[in-house]
Amino acid sequence: MSTVDYSKSLATLLRESTMEIHDQVAMSDGAKRLTSGQLSRESYIRYLMMLWHIYDTFERALERHAVHPTLEPTYNPALLARAPSLSADISHLLQVDESSWKTHPIHVKLLSSSPGPLTAYVQRIQELSDSSDPSPLLAHSYVRYMGDLSGGQTIRHILSKAYDLDEAAGFGVSFYAFKELRSAKLASLGEMKRIKDWFREGMNKAGEQGAEVKASVVAETRTAFELNSDLLSVLDLEPEESKDEVQVQAKYPTTERTFPISQVVAVIAAACLAHFIIVVGGLTGDKGHAKLLAIELWARNLWQQASE
Repeated sequence: MSTVDYSKSLATLLRESTMEIHDQVAMSDGAKRLTSGQLSRESYIRYLMMLWHIYDTFERALERHAVHPTLEPTYNPALLARAPSLSADISHLLQVDESSWKTHPIHVKLLSSSPGPLTAYVQRIQELSDSSDPSPLLAHSYVRYMGDLSGGQTIRHILSKAYDLDEAAGFGVSFYAFKELRSAKLASLGEMKRIKDWFREGMNKAGEQGAEVKASVVAETRTAFELNSDLLSVLDLEPEESKDEVQVQAKYPTTERTFPISQVVAVIAAACLAHFIIVVGGLTGDKGHAKLLAIELWARNLWQQASE
């Protein structure tokens, strides 16, 4: 039985302890279908609605414990909060005012028969928020925010194509966009790397409280990955649009384009591999940044080749 070396930094412990489960989640059928744009538009909207409930509960919990020594170093809602972006994306995809999407039939139906994984996810976050020590909430910050920051631009590009969205304007895909660490400008790939470095530094500061805090966060991180995996498994139950090819609506409704499944698989592989390398590889420093840019360029080239 292996022992954990709690003398290591918390960021290192999390990276080393979650490599296997991260790979399993990234390569799951639900994750592949989501990140390749294979979900129907309605199924994708339903998934965003589930995410909104998770982030809304989670970010309220972080706000409640904003000055807790484990959570304060990485608490920056102006930079990281995703619930507002999700709400904006949902309303855009439904073509309704942001104040009214919660009364839309898709959302009403979701709440009337809430999927078990969604209920379990929200309940777990609420349990941690109500506990005497909310330190394990940092594990959920790590899984959610670091995942959103890693590979988000590639996924944003793919989903914009799949659902005929204006990627440049960001309408419908703002969830995958972040502002710069110290300004309101849209973050570039290099800036997202700096945000992740800042987040790791904050986690390490939180871990300085001792082995007990590190142990609780490491243990909860696996739970967070499992909850995310269960949520993605709901997508496996959605009917596929086509067994042989994925249809993508072109910018103009008079033209319809299709992509052979082999090309889609290539894009999926690129997105998943890039996401895996970025999150668990801890790409830091100038060499890491160069590799990060190379991954982004590689994934975009694969998509462009599939589009020709």
